[in-house]
Amino acid sequence: MPNIPRIESYADELTEIRRDFHAHPEIGFEEVRTSGIVADLLARWGIAVTRGLGKTGVVGVLEGRGPGRTIGLRADMDALPMDEQTNLPWTSKNAGVFHGCGHDSHTTMLLGAARYLAETRDFEGTVTFIFQPAEEGLGGARAMIADGLFEQFPCDEIYGIHNSPYHDPGIVGVKTGAAMAGAEFFDIDITGKGSHGAAPHMGRDPVVIGAGLVQELQTIVSRNVSATSAAVVSVTQIHGGNAYNVIPETVRLSGTVRYFDRAVKDQIVQRMQALCDGFAVAFESEIRLDVRNVFDVLVNDADRAASVAEVARGVVGADKVITGGDPVMGSEDMADMLAVVPGAYFTVGHKGDVPVHNPGFILDDEILPVGASMFARLVEARGAAA
Repeated sequence: MPNIPRIESYADELTEIRRDFHAHPEIGFEEVRTSGIVADLLARWGIAVTRGLGKTGVVGVLEGRGPGRTIGLRADMDALPMDEQTNLPWTSKNAGVFHGCGHDSHTTMLLGAARYLAETRDFEGTVTFIFQPAEEGLGGARAMIADGLFEQFPCDEIYGIHNSPYHDPGIVGVKTGAAMAGAEFFDIDITGKGSHGAAPHMGRDPVVIGAGLVQELQTIVSRNVSATSAAVVSVTQIHGGNAYNVIPETVRLSGTVRYFDRAVKDQIVQRMQALCDGFAVAFESEIRLDVRNVFDVLVNDADRAASVAEVARGVVGADKVITGGDPVMGSEDMADMLAVVPGAYFTVGHKGDVPVHNPGFILDDEILPVGASMFARLVEARGAAA
């Protein structure tokens, strides 16, 4: 069974919707225009709508033709705080904001599935459409959960999707168990003693301290974590100073820790703290480490992942379904929803060789009916399950 013909019949409309979202991107918790369009379309199709969950989140509920399971379908709506460099006709009109990760496609695919399911009602049970804000490190999933998402809209299982320029077009990938890494963000504030650049002996140079600390942080995984445990420590920002001839008083280092085992994460954080404390003593400075959890490890339920694979075989063909492979070191905050409700998160490949989060990333609109068909077929397949 290929893409659903009815969804294919309005693929051009889905493309138009997606490109409109793309041209008007909004960052996390500011998706006012996007969520307004989503809510209006759901209401137009006869779907009960709740707005404002998790600030800008939208939830739609649609009853099927008879009793059954409640299936949650989730898409994220936010864009990235970065400039676009594609020069497409539908390029971002908002300076410094860009749908460089494909969330505009996720929102559109879920809308395509919602329209189809509302028009056909050829499923058992209930479907809950969850349009989530602020996936890009701002905690949108946690905000919706804190606002009572699953108390107001209980789900028996939940599914989410991500576009993938890393796989051939139409390839559906789903992995059982730990599929994406957990992530901590960290800031290290170094307070030394400022001085003239010509008299460094009169100060305590936080730039030198920070440079040494960056190098030592890179030894945590290679010299403390077992070689069989995947983990990453990356310093991604260094801030300090604003003059050529002034040694600054402070420097900030920022970055991320990625892991699949919380015990490994705890070990890494302990070593980071020990290094900070040791450098503070050695260089007679103050060093403060702040580590905060941003994403949990994303874990796919085995039965639901198997259902995704089975549905995908019907939509894209058995030769285009990948169920193995290594887990991904990237993170995704649907992990928080999957920690509450069992389900699965999967990817759909599309044309293009520019990675996401790159200013030149271009989404292939041919993915839209594929993702919409996957969402719809999951509801039809799983809603009736006893």
